Amino acid sequence: MAKPSSFLLNFLRQNPRTAQNPNTQIRYLTIESKETSFIVKESLENQKQCKELLNDSISESDLAIVKQVSKITRTMPRWEETLLSIFPSFNFSEPWFFRELVIQQENVFFSLHFFHWLRSRYEFSPDFDSCNLLFDKLVEAKACKAARNFLHQTGLDPKPHSLECYLRCLCENKLVEEAVDVLSILNKIGYCPSIATWNLALLACLRVGRNDLFWKLYQDMIESGVGANIDVGTLGCLIQAFCIDGKASKGFELLQQILVDGLVPDTAAFRKLIAAFCKTNNYGRVSQLLHTMIATGRAPDIHTYQEVINGLCKNKKWLEGFRIFNDLKDRGYVLDRVMYTTMIHGLCKIGSLREARKLWFEMINMGMLPNEYTYSALLYGLYKVHDLKEAKRLYKEMLEKGYGETTVSYNTMIAGFCFHGETDEAYRLFKEMPQKGIVRDVITFDHLIRAFCMKGKVVESLDLLHELLAQGLQPSASSYAPIIKNLCRAGHIKETQNLLNDMQSRSVELKVCTHDHVIAGLCEQGYVAEGLEWFREMLKNQLKPQQKTLEKLVRCLSERDRFDDSLLVLDFMFRLGYALNLSICHSIVTKFCQRNAHLVEPCLDEVLEIN
Repeated sequence: MAKPSSFLLNFLRQNPRTAQNPNTQIRYLTIESKETSFIVKESLENQKQCKELLNDSISESDLAIVKQVSKITRTMPRWEETLLSIFPSFNFSEPWFFRELVIQQENVFFSLHFFHWLRSRYEFSPDFDSCNLLFDKLVEAKACKAARNFLHQTGLDPKPHSLECYLRCLCENKLVEEAVDVLSILNKIGYCPSIATWNLALLACLRVGRNDLFWKLYQDMIESGVGANIDVGTLGCLIQAFCIDGKASKGFELLQQILVDGLVPDTAAFRKLIAAFCKTNNYGRVSQLLHTMIATGRAPDIHTYQEVINGLCKNKKWLEGFRIFNDLKDRGYVLDRVMYTTMIHGLCKIGSLREARKLWFEMINMGMLPNEYTYSALLYGLYKVHDLKEAKRLYKEMLEKGYGETTVSYNTMIAGFCFHGETDEAYRLFKEMPQKGIVRDVITFDHLIRAFCMKGKVVESLDLLHELLAQGLQPSASSYAPIIKNLCRAGHIKETQNLLNDMQSRSVELKVCTHDHVIAGLCEQGYVAEGLEWFREMLKNQLKPQQKTLEKLVRCLSERDRFDDSLLVLDFMFRLGYALNLSICHSIVTKFCQRNAHLVEPCLDEVLEIN
């Protein structure tokens, strides 16, 4: 396998982490003290002598007893007393016997049960090899929780290789914090796991969303001295970690260098990069990555294209997503229910119910039955075109198919009724949910808050917001935006400021449109200075106001003879590419004429030239 270049190694060392959680606490495995442990830890010489003696002393009859006991403990209920009556004079506490039983037993849990029985019956003190053998068998069976309990109960210090296997088991079971503990122990005893084990631990951290632990392990890995031997698996994990941290460009830079060095990461790294660039609407990079995958022998699979289609639909590029969807079908890809559901939802979003229905029946004809999410997607489309009769029929069919009433299905119906202004029916369903034991989430509340605000029912919307907070839910920007808009229109500036303060205290970011509503509301109520301050805050945060917001601000500023400020806002409008409204232009010129008649003509010429 090709080794990473010196440039790449420098890149890795200079970028050991992009984010670290300072509050991350690493818990160390607690092993009972040697004083309280009942294990007799023999010296290496004694172990060697014991093994030699064992090989010479076990007879065929003894082995036959082992096999018989193994079968009895496997097949006979309440075997403990029966075993003693069958073998009244046999000493089951012999170390050689237990080791042979563990080897012969097909199920390690039967061996573990026998182990605890020996402890309680004979005050059994097994030797180190017996315990390590049982521990290995537990790990081999992927019973990492049982293995962990065994360590705590016995005080066993497993062999380094056994600990490494245990570490891998923990990673496969996504117990990453415990895996980090084991790595710390291995580091303390001077044992360095293989690069494959490091990669498995790194990947496990990514899969459970613990990038803080990922970067800690990566740093430990570099400091352990294996950094020079990192392989393509490590590099692929790094690319994924960069993407999760919102550093897709850094991940792409690393990918480019990997390819130059003749290494090609797995499909997961490419997929994570594609998903990250889809999220930022950088489809030029997405196309480049897809071509790179094909050129390097990593042909994009259906899950990769699913990321592309999902990204397009989330960014409201449904037709483009539909084009790729059909292209995949034409090229012979087997599309799954998730992709069909995503596409049905996207088509319903743009009102293409006919195409959505075609996909619905196409999916069924291919043997893929719609699930709750597929039904909800088509229900949304039916509500959108106001086909309430068909929507109710489809909902009834969904229930008959065994998909119970859930938060998702209720949210879909509530959204449908709200969309058509039937807030009373939507509110009836909302009240019905807790009566049927169905949880209401933030989306449920947001649908109704928006619908009530559209009807001008601000008090009811505020009541819903307070109920949402009382249930311990974290509100979204959509929970506040329509209420703030209505309060601003009504001139309730104090109440608006209270809500804005509440949003800030809950770390809820304002929508751009909410800034516009606040500026417009302040201007309408005569608070032009405050409106201008909000405008400056938008500029500071690189937010783009709507044209009508700026027009209203310019008009209010000019009416109050603040010509310098109004011209400043006008200049910003032109920079954004907004055209100057004729009535605004007339208002400014008229005001300007009242005090500066001699400057009207050159000023008008300048404004028209800029516009």
